[in-house]
Amino acid sequence: MEIPLNLWTAFWPSLLVVGVTAALVGAAGWVARRSQQGTAGALFQLLVWALVSLGVVVVVIVLPISDETQGQVLSLLGVVLTAVIALSSTTFVTNAMAGVVLHFTRPFRPGDYIRVNDQFGRVTRRSLVHTQIQTEWRDIATLPNLLLVNNPVTVLHRDGTIISAEVSIGYDVAYTDVQDRLLEAGEAAGLQEPFVLVQELLDHAVVYRICGFLAQMDYPLSARSNLRKKVLEYLHGNGIEIVSPSYMNQRQLDPQARVMPPQPVLHREQAEEEAPAPEEKIFDEAEEAASLEDLKQRQEELRQQIKREKAHLKGLDQEQKAVVEEVIARMEAEESQLAEQVGARSGD
Repeated sequence: MEIPLNLWTAFWPSLLVVGVTAALVGAAGWVARRSQQGTAGALFQLLVWALVSLGVVVVVIVLPISDETQGQVLSLLGVVLTAVIALSSTTFVTNAMAGVVLHFTRPFRPGDYIRVNDQFGRVTRRSLVHTQIQTEWRDIATLPNLLLVNNPVTVLHRDGTIISAEVSIGYDVAYTDVQDRLLEAGEAAGLQEPFVLVQELLDHAVVYRICGFLAQMDYPLSARSNLRKKVLEYLHGNGIEIVSPSYMNQRQLDPQARVMPPQPVLHREQAEEEAPAPEEKIFDEAEEAASLEDLKQRQEELRQQIKREKAHLKGLDQEQKAVVEEVIARMEAEESQLAEQVGARSGD
């Protein structure tokens, strides 16, 4: 009995430190799961790293060993930590620092469409060292945070963006005719306030760009595709060729022949059937991440409203207080439902 008792007396401070560290990490995880960023946030990961590191140092300090041994162990830990930082300074540490920058600047959030270099997709997850996006091929691309900090990142605005399509028309067609047809195509594609730009005057053709505001950002790929379809319909349907003179010369076509479908799509009797938007399958994980992010944001807004209403209770009479308390109860019930949904979707 004496040996176990002696062991317990010698090591209970270390066990206590381990227990306290585990409890703090668990509490941090509990708080993080109820925040907007969740356990994938850079702040939570940095906090866990700091708590575990501090716990290891404190355990070494309270171990029943001599001061000389403690100094040697702490020196060894310092050397190991220095070596890890030195060896990974160009990878982990730099990406972690970039992750901290992205966490505080928040240039985008899960569910946003972003473009960086030749990568385009919807953000599915952000972490301390990397960001995941779901590409237009439905694949998951992992981008180091340093890449996102060192390169311009284009974020498609959630409240709408400008989409465009370019087309080359020969000099034998008046630009006013092309402009009118392109404006009609933009309106038919559902764009708001479409406009036409003359982009370039090439040796063999004029390059036009039709632009317009897309208010609904749910299906940007389909919207761009639909705009190009309408451009084909309204140009071919009004007898305007989309082909350069050099292409015609290479094919050695009859000067009277027109390079366009024999029956333009614009004049077809049967309209094209509406198919499900491809974005529903392409960006399924990103859509789920965006939905979860919206739930967290709504939950945080409710919490702030509840705090404001509770603070407002102090200066009210009994009748007014009863009304406000009823409102608070409804908001708390809604916040509780949102917390359950967030927990279920997060897998916590």
